[in-house]
Amino acid sequence: MSLLTYKGYVGTVEYSAEDHCLFGKLAYIRDLISYEATTVKALEKAFREAVDDYLQCCKQQKREPNVPFKGTFNVRIAPELHRLAAIAAGEESLNAFVSKAIQEKVERQGIV
Repeated sequence: MSLLTYKGYVGTVEYSAEDHCLFGKLAYIRDLISYEATTVKALEKAFREAVDDYLQCCKQQKREPNVPFKGTFNVRIAPELHRLAAIAAGEESLNAFVSKAIQEKVERQGIV
């Protein structure tokens, strides 16, 4: 899947064969913000405009916009894996250990 990024927001890129258009929505937030266009360049512009419009609308309504990534999340794993991870972390916090493990995996996949 192709993704767009702007001001910390992530947008999807999809194609509708029926309508012959590109479209997408802001991902990883609760509010539904969508955009569409007929060319890739126009879709990128529509995505940026959707983010800017969303942020402006939230400001006008005096409410905090949804943010896609706050830096915290809950992970549910098997108790045995939890135990092994805590042992492997040693003196390091489990948060730091998991953060490094995720960083290594992301780098191996070439996402960074």
